[in-house]
Amino acid sequence: MGMVYSCSNKPDSSQAATVSFLDKSSIKNDELELPKLNFHIDTPICDEDGCEGSYSGPEFVDERYVERLHLTGTDIAHNFSNLMAKYVGQKLKALYKEGIYVKVDFSKIVMTTKGMRAGNDSVHYYLKIPFIKAKNKQDAMTGFDHSGGWGHAPAIEDRKTKLINADPTIVKNKKLYVSSLKKTSEGLEEYWIQWKHPDYQ
Repeated sequence: MGMVYSCSNKPDSSQAATVSFLDKSSIKNDELELPKLNFHIDTPICDEDGCEGSYSGPEFVDERYVERLHLTGTDIAHNFSNLMAKYVGQKLKALYKEGIYVKVDFSKIVMTTKGMRAGNDSVHYYLKIPFIKAKNKQDAMTGFDHSGGWGHAPAIEDRKTKLINADPTIVKNKKLYVSSLKKTSEGLEEYWIQWKHPDYQ
């Protein structure tokens, strides 16, 4: 899959999700009625080969933004990992329903950051999550998530426990597949996680 960026493309109906700041290509401060926030998201574009996209903007925001933008914390740039995980999971399910059986190729994930902790309040975070053909229907994956740290170690064991114990309809046979620790030179750390849902037979 070549380098694809789009600010106007919207996810297809199989990828529809609750609207949050991460589902918009860009937001300026006048739309939020809060000062000094301007960021840009190249919405993840997905096909049979995988998903890719990027975030450009501030690393962190004031706590006032967290609820308003549906963030999981003040590390706004790291929230792009959540968006990518959502799109990858939706695409895995959509492909499975089409009879195209794939899983994430952990070994070829591309994850880069530029400008972390540079003091200029601007960072670029790029992600490419490639797919690989599954050996068969049973080997295909339908769920995807991450456990990461923006400048600190991820809490991977906590994340695994929450996924496995959250709901019996989430992870088939409580079996998770976890990548090796992926790092950028600037200090972003991520474990990527995939699994099969019980209702995808």
